[in-house]
Amino acid sequence: MIWSRFKTHFYHNTQLGVSLDVSRMPFPDEFLVQMAPKMEQAFAAMTALEKGAIANPDEKRMVGHYWLRAPQLAPTPALASEITTALAAVKEFTARVHAGTVAGPKGKFKNLLVIGIGGSALGPQLVAHALGQPRKDKLAVHFFDNTDPDGIDYVLNGLRGQLAKTLVVVISKSGGTAETRNGMLEAIAAFKAAGLDYPKQFVAVTGASSKLDQTAISEGWLARFPMWDWVGGRTSELCAVGLLPAALQGLDIDAMLAGAAAMDEVTRQPNIAQNPAALMALMWHFATDGRGTKDMVVLPYKDRLLLFSRYLQQLVMESLGKELDLQGNVVNQGIAVYGNKGSTDQHAYVQQLREGVNNFFVTFIEVLKDRDAKTSLEVEPGVTTGDYLQGFYLGTRDALSEKDRHSITLTLPDVSARSLGMLIALYERVTGLYASLVGINAYHQPGVEAGKKAAGGVIALRLKLTAALQAAPGKQFTAEQLAAEAGVPDKTELVFKILEHLAANKNSGVKKRVKTPWFASTYRGR
Repeated sequence: MIWSRFKTHFYHNTQLGVSLDVSRMPFPDEFLVQMAPKMEQAFAAMTALEKGAIANPDEKRMVGHYWLRAPQLAPTPALASEITTALAAVKEFTARVHAGTVAGPKGKFKNLLVIGIGGSALGPQLVAHALGQPRKDKLAVHFFDNTDPDGIDYVLNGLRGQLAKTLVVVISKSGGTAETRNGMLEAIAAFKAAGLDYPKQFVAVTGASSKLDQTAISEGWLARFPMWDWVGGRTSELCAVGLLPAALQGLDIDAMLAGAAAMDEVTRQPNIAQNPAALMALMWHFATDGRGTKDMVVLPYKDRLLLFSRYLQQLVMESLGKELDLQGNVVNQGIAVYGNKGSTDQHAYVQQLREGVNNFFVTFIEVLKDRDAKTSLEVEPGVTTGDYLQGFYLGTRDALSEKDRHSITLTLPDVSARSLGMLIALYERVTGLYASLVGINAYHQPGVEAGKKAAGGVIALRLKLTAALQAAPGKQFTAEQLAAEAGVPDKTELVFKILEHLAANKNSGVKKRVKTPWFASTYRGR
């Protein structure tokens, strides 16, 4: 039965070298037929999307990441020209950097510092880790991807004495994203402290006329590259957001684009059996009842794809995690994604996957090519480390099947620029098709904006509290007393958390006197 079902439900594309096995998802024979009308609607929605339909009604935006690897499909010649012009500019600038005609005060750039968050970091990080070759890369890549001071210091310590040979790329569509702005300011301070004229080493990837764009123009930054409102952050890897860092690192961006374009061609087919994105979207629907009732565990059996699950967390969870459907009904949709890598996971959480709560389905990612070297060490007669890696993957898959744990297997020929482009394009399409199947908008993110607004409120309250402490120098306040003093007695818990953070950092000017019980502790301005 296993072999018979495998033959029936195994998809292989010889041209792409990609395979998809859905035979271990126990959907009934009639499932694909029953879902065909919904999938036809999803195909139609995707066709309209690629032709320029407004896909984000909240912001009146098109969604056109598919045009990035096929500019000729853009709905207007002007858009097609913008894409090709931006790509040419990335290549031209990169060539000048590599040649040393664009250089730092002490010669050719050796390092690249990318400052971004979310899609402006996750995609570039995935590609840098998956394709990088430390001894061969043109530039060594580093990231500020958060507003954590300790994390920023960790990166800067790794660049100590090398800032003069470090190129900085700041990525933010609006230029107002707090984490990216903060990282930029930290980098500027570090460059100034090193006596460097930072604008001559800074590059912006941003929207036209954004805050960042205006800063780059007024300060005379080295270069500026575009971001467009019709490319969301989580689908931005194949525009300047991802292509510029990858090209500067020395990676083959043309192969990435070609791989994505080739996968797009295949996944545009309106035939479910011949469309791996449609098959995968339907498996997500079957596994989760179209309601997100199970988590998606992503297990790539390849170290270079370690960051893929993190990349997918944003792509899938930000796209599908929605309170309302397209009709405005409360549906609370989404699929939770987590994963690490095989076979590491067999020494971590596979125990629970096999014998614990059955609240997940697995996507195994198999990579056929082990390494670039022509020969591989035999750790046993006739057996290599790569053979063991496949053995652990196949063994884990069978061990899960024995316990009625369901899985999909996606097989790639290798981890190359072309195959990574295919992988990115495949999951972009799967996510869009699944969103159509369950009737939600995959292309807006009101929850993210709500979180940003709430964070702004916390910063405003912090300033209010420090002002109150400064207005009463030396006076001791409990959290409750200071909340009352600041006129926010309903936010005492928040006041306490802010005070604890302030007191833990000497440069804040706030000192704590510990008392029992803990909520009797007092705080004062120094």
